[in-house]
Amino acid sequence: MNSKKIIGYSIILVFIILTAGYLYYQNNAIELSIYDFEQENIPETFDGYTIAQVSDLHNKEYNGRLTTELEEQNPDIIVVTGDVIDRNRTDIPVAVQAMEEMMNIAPVYFVTGNHELASGVYPELQREIDRIGVIDLDNSYERLEIEDQEIGLIGIEDPLFLLLDDIMEVGSEELLIQARIEGLIEEAGTDFNLLLSHRAELMSVYAAADVDLALTGHAHGGQIRLPFINGLFAPSQGFLPDYTSGQYSEDNTHMIVSRGLGNSIFPLRINNRPELVIVNLHSSSN
Repeated sequence: MNSKKIIGYSIILVFIILTAGYLYYQNNAIELSIYDFEQENIPETFDGYTIAQVSDLHNKEYNGRLTTELEEQNPDIIVVTGDVIDRNRTDIPVAVQAMEEMMNIAPVYFVTGNHELASGVYPELQREIDRIGVIDLDNSYERLEIEDQEIGLIGIEDPLFLLLDDIMEVGSEELLIQARIEGLIEEAGTDFNLLLSHRAELMSVYAAADVDLALTGHAHGGQIRLPFINGLFAPSQGFLPDYTSGQYSEDNTHMIVSRGLGNSIFPLRINNRPELVIVNLHSSSN
C-alpha cells in the first residue's frame, strides 16, 4: 500500500472517529439551561423558588448522571412533562427507577405525554408512579404554600387522552383544553399559576387561558438545529417548527420549552444536546 492510500485511509478513519464522538456527545451530554422568571404576582415567599423540569426521557438511561445533576441544582420540586417512556421500547422499571431517584431529591409532579398513551401500558405505569409517591397532576392542581402564600401548579393531560365526545361537545380539541385549564385555574384560586403540559405547539391555547407560565416539551428541540434555524422538525409541528426550545411569550403568557432528554423514532440529535431545565422564580412585588 502506497503512502497516499495510507494517508487517505487515515483521514477517513479519523473523520469516522470524530463524527462518532461528536454524535455520542450530542446525544448523551446533558446541557443545563437556567431561566430566571420574574413576575409581580409571584409571592415574595416564592422568591428564589427553584423548579427542575425533566421532559421526554423516552426510557433513556443516564446511569446516575441525571440524578447527580438534579442533586447539584437542589430544586424545591421536580416536574416531569411527559414521555417518560417510549412506545417503541417501553420499559416501565427504567422509568420508575428514574422517578424514584428524583423522589429522593424533591417532590415530583408528573403529566402525561403522547407516548404514555401510545405505549398501551399507561395504566401499569400510573399504578407504579402512584406507588412510589409521584404526584399525578393530569387535569388537576396543587396549591404550593410557603408561609401562608401560595402559587398554583396546574397539570393537563396529553391531548391523545381526550375523548371524542368531550371534544365534540365544545367544538374543538383546543377549546376543550382551554376550558379545562381555565377551570383548574379558577379552582386553584391563586394569583400566579404554573402550567405543566407536554405540548409546546398549544402556546395560543395557554395564552387564551391566561396561564402565567407554562413548562412544556414534546418538540425534542427540533431534533436537528442549524444556524439561524429554530430546529428542523418537531412532532405535531412538522418542518421548521415555531416552538422547539427556550422561552416564548404571547399576550401575558410565557412558555418555556424543554428540548428533552431522550430520542424516539429519530434516534439522533445534532447540535441539540439533551437538556435539563431549571426555572428560578422571582417576585418583582418588592
